[in-house]
Amino acid sequence: MRTASLIVASIAALLLASCSQPPFKADMLPGAGPRYAVDPYWPKPLPNAWTLGQVAGLAVDRAGLIWVLHRPATVAEDEKGASYTPPRARCCTPAPPVLVFDAQGNLVRSWGGPGAGYDWPQNEHGIYVDPEGYVWIGGNGLKDHHVLKFTAEGAFLLQIGKPGVSGGSNATDQLGRPASMEVDQRANEVYIADGYGNKRVIVFDATTGQYKRHWGAYGRRPDDAKMATHNTESPQFANPVHCVRLALDALVYVCDRTNNRIQVFRKDGTFVRQYAIEPQTRINGSVHDMILSNDPLQLYLIVGDGSNSEVHIIYRPTGQKLGSFGRMGRLAGEFYGLHNLAIDAKGSLYTGEVRTGKRVQRFTKAPQ
Repeated sequence: MRTASLIVASIAALLLASCSQPPFKADMLPGAGPRYAVDPYWPKPLPNAWTLGQVAGLAVDRAGLIWVLHRPATVAEDEKGASYTPPRARCCTPAPPVLVFDAQGNLVRSWGGPGAGYDWPQNEHGIYVDPEGYVWIGGNGLKDHHVLKFTAEGAFLLQIGKPGVSGGSNATDQLGRPASMEVDQRANEVYIADGYGNKRVIVFDATTGQYKRHWGAYGRRPDDAKMATHNTESPQFANPVHCVRLALDALVYVCDRTNNRIQVFRKDGTFVRQYAIEPQTRINGSVHDMILSNDPLQLYLIVGDGSNSEVHIIYRPTGQKLGSFGRMGRLAGEFYGLHNLAIDAKGSLYTGEVRTGKRVQRFTKAPQ
């Protein structure tokens, strides 16, 4: 029975991937949407008196392992007493930047940091594990104009761009403080949300790093001129272009964070539509991250809103908001600096927090 279900799901995914538009019907009703409950015991405490800094990247791989990218340099002085010589306290010391957990919350692997042959970012930002198991990492420090590709064990494979000076939003050999990335396995292309310095999506060959194409808001040539933010009708992306996600139906979703919107494109950069998300929001904008639900039609957009400290459930066919959960705070199920999202095969959500939140939480999907 399980095998038959997997075959049906695989066929559905292949059919969806061949379509340029979602196979939605006009009379489809959104229902209540998925609901979630916080798991206050996930993950388990870190070993070695390790502690987390700002969590700036989350991913789930095909084996169901949860990947966390954090910023060791953001661990405050009074949080790392054990790292001094002599120790100032029994706890703690910053954990390695890449941490991998199993579904039970056990730490199963850790690595990362400067090494031979590549430039580790000044300020870690964004992690993605592609279908082949390769790990992509970015950074948004002032000189971070590159992304890195590693094996699952941390062996270096590829660097696109280099630290130093960005060439702007129309450079083809250099990035501009990239925020996130995702790989199209069929085309062997990596899409990069670029980012905190540039205002575009850019695509490279995922093996060689060869430039393919790029675009700005509405599929236009990007422009680095300064524009007012918090404008859902802006002709350009604002900084940061904070996420890029690929749907099964071959559409590309882009988080235009401080313009409070998600824009949708075909893979060639053709603009399709946009969704305004809490358009009255100011501060840092409302679209910090976005993932698609894992039902066969990916009916829901799950949006992490760091300014309002909520996760929104959006019905993808219409853009209707079905509900939200969370609030500002540091208790289980609350958020302070909500920044990243990931989803596993069972539909559980994982959230990461920056600022002084500095944690990962899991929310399990409630039965419908």
